[in-house]
Amino acid sequence: MEGFSIHYFTPIASNIIRYFLVAGTAYVIFYKFYPNKFFKNKIQLGLVKNKDFIREILHSVQSSFVIGLVIALFLFTPLRDYVTIYNDFHEYHFLWIPLSILLALILHDSYFYWMHRIVHHPKLFKSIHFTHHKSTNPSPWTSLSFHFYEAITEALAVPLILVLIPMHPLSLIFFGLLSFCFNVYGHLGYEIAPKWFRNSLLFEVLISSTYHNLHHAKPKGNYGLYFRFWDRLLKTENQNYRMDYDRIQKRRFGQ
Repeated sequence: MEGFSIHYFTPIASNIIRYFLVAGTAYVIFYKFYPNKFFKNKIQLGLVKNKDFIREILHSVQSSFVIGLVIALFLFTPLRDYVTIYNDFHEYHFLWIPLSILLALILHDSYFYWMHRIVHHPKLFKSIHFTHHKSTNPSPWTSLSFHFYEAITEALAVPLILVLIPMHPLSLIFFGLLSFCFNVYGHLGYEIAPKWFRNSLLFEVLISSTYHNLHHAKPKGNYGLYFRFWDRLLKTENQNYRMDYDRIQKRRFGQ
């Protein structure tokens, strides 16, 4: 029974620790140590109040717990039989490790886009998703600030991925870390993409911090998590995105 409890606690604790390490580091750098240095990078120039940070942290700890618990259920109970986690490196080609991570990101992005659009339905937005959108000027602490029910829908992406994509535990760890780092970047409140990003193919494919920040400022549109594919295909991308990005780009780098 003791080992059972420890197993369940591990993904919960690791999610909470990861939240404070990654989001906390970003917060300390951009909001405490060097806000003046990165002033030109700030997407929205208004200040965020401490009470907002506290609210976001409390909701994010709750979400970390829920996500960790769902992962534990699919790792340490008979539900494990429904997911495809393999422990032997030689069971698949070594290139499957990075490929499985990429496929997981693509699948997660698709799941998130449609789930995100659903919770933007007026009834669900008001009762559930508004918890996240209280942060109109997001910060790193906003990254997991969800209503309890939305945290469950966020968590269900992991077993869905593991049902469809065989993953080694190492792949799952890297996927989780990469996903959360991108999430923190999306809510950072500062645009830190390099100058060359604007005129590269990556700009047409990847979401920037400006992209998701615009969604918090104007909730309609920009529903994607990592990629612009679904928003562009279904014409839900905010038409002001390029203009807003270029405005910040000009502030940061000049002409």
